[in-house]
Amino acid sequence: MTGFTGTGSLLRLAARRDRVLIPASVLAIALVVAMAAKATIDLYPDSGSALGAMRSVVDNPAIVALYGPFTSLSLDAFATFKTILMGAVFLCLLAYIVVRRHTRTEEESGRLELLGAGAIGRRAPLAAAVLLGTIAVLLTALVTAAVAIGVGLDSSGSVALGVAWTIVGLTWVGVTAVAAQLAETARGTAGLSIGALGVAFLLRALGDTAPDDSPVRFLTWLSPLGWGEKVAPYGANRVGLVALGIIAYAGLVLLAFTLLERRDLGAGLLPSRPGAARGTLRSAGALTARLARGTVVGWLIAYGVLAVVIGSIAGNVVDFVDSPETAAMLRRLGGSAGTIVDTFFATEIQVAAIAAAALGIALVTRIRTEETAGRAESVLATPVRRTPWALGHVLVAVAATTLVMLVLGLVAGAVDGQRTGDVGASIASLVGAGAATLPAVWVCIGAALVLVGYVPRFTGLAWPVLIAFFVVGELAELMNLPHWVASISPFHHLARLPGGSADAVTLTLLTLTAVALVVIGLAGLRRRDVPAA
Repeated sequence: MTGFTGTGSLLRLAARRDRVLIPASVLAIALVVAMAAKATIDLYPDSGSALGAMRSVVDNPAIVALYGPFTSLSLDAFATFKTILMGAVFLCLLAYIVVRRHTRTEEESGRLELLGAGAIGRRAPLAAAVLLGTIAVLLTALVTAAVAIGVGLDSSGSVALGVAWTIVGLTWVGVTAVAAQLAETARGTAGLSIGALGVAFLLRALGDTAPDDSPVRFLTWLSPLGWGEKVAPYGANRVGLVALGIIAYAGLVLLAFTLLERRDLGAGLLPSRPGAARGTLRSAGALTARLARGTVVGWLIAYGVLAVVIGSIAGNVVDFVDSPETAAMLRRLGGSAGTIVDTFFATEIQVAAIAAAALGIALVTRIRTEETAGRAESVLATPVRRTPWALGHVLVAVAATTLVMLVLGLVAGAVDGQRTGDVGASIASLVGAGAATLPAVWVCIGAALVLVGYVPRFTGLAWPVLIAFFVVGELAELMNLPHWVASISPFHHLARLPGGSADAVTLTLLTLTAVALVVIGLAGLRRRDVPAA
């Protein structure tokens, strides 16, 4: 028996477990690109009309930091401007989820120890996880290129888009594989992998916004996101840069297998920090909040940076929408109430709310992670009851999402107040706009809890559901979807603030829906075993 014995069997098992997650995520990511591109092409019938909209934002540092530079002054480049980098980040997250789930999460739960007692080689679990992550990345790149060509984008540029994503996605398969060997827990693996993604994004942003003659521009080449960007889909189409991704992928995977041989099963190469001799936590809820602290702090920092960017861009929005086509697109995305700056803020806050829902889902689905890891059983063996324990996760998720949206409004309002001259009014307006999105965010948290309570094996479906909410809620107007389809998304029912007026009845109904979903989810959790397959 070799170290890779059983890799094929484990790969088939992992693929079966992810038979919904991977196809749904691949299609969702590809469709976001295709539908956004088609909407832009329909809005701008020729390159000349798009060129006027592009010229005012090509050199805007805030926009370049957030979305990357334009690859060329063409309609196809304009149609995919916001989705190239966003899609690459989504693909990195998919690669991270797949690899972590079938390495460190399985090891932490004890299932790999059971498998290792059979005819399974030591390297087989890691090899299967890496192969499945690789398949997910390549499938996403292939499907995205195909659908981009299908909506009328240039075929060479679409292939280059697939290559750019392949570079980034394969690199993150390797990054997560290494992180799973360094960290001792799934939570630690998440911190290393997603933290590395944040550093990569920051390096790329710093390099992209530096002056042309500055040595800081070299930072872009230190980021895998920068490598994908340098492919310049629908521009230079430098597909040869795929070699960088392949080299990084091979090197990182080889490093992961080398590190695997240097640690014990269940351990990580980075030792866990010992806790205090006497604990200070007095309740299961306090423990839940303590475990979520690092994640929430990271999101708060990210939303603070995002708020600064959004507040800075607002002053240039009027120049950006000097073409009537661009103004029409923004109004259809963000609503028609208020000024065009209000419409811009409404659009960005809606997107930020969907990202906040992802934070809420990640926090509430930790219930399932705690179950499979065996920690829930230890906690519930004490006088702690199951419902209050689970409700603690819900309250942490609700509090965290509320906090990040309020911070977004507070910081963005303070920055934009320098433009308007009335900081207090700007803060009040944007904090209120962020708070008005929270009932829809809480509905997503409740939906995730229902999956945890009744079909724990399919808890991962919460992510495709969120992507579907994003597609039908944010792009329904551009895609001319039927009203009943758009109504599926809780975000579709939100008032477009600032500039409009909040509907108290709608917000109340969304809040009651969220409460009902939480109650239903908790009821399901009480009626099943812990853990349940």
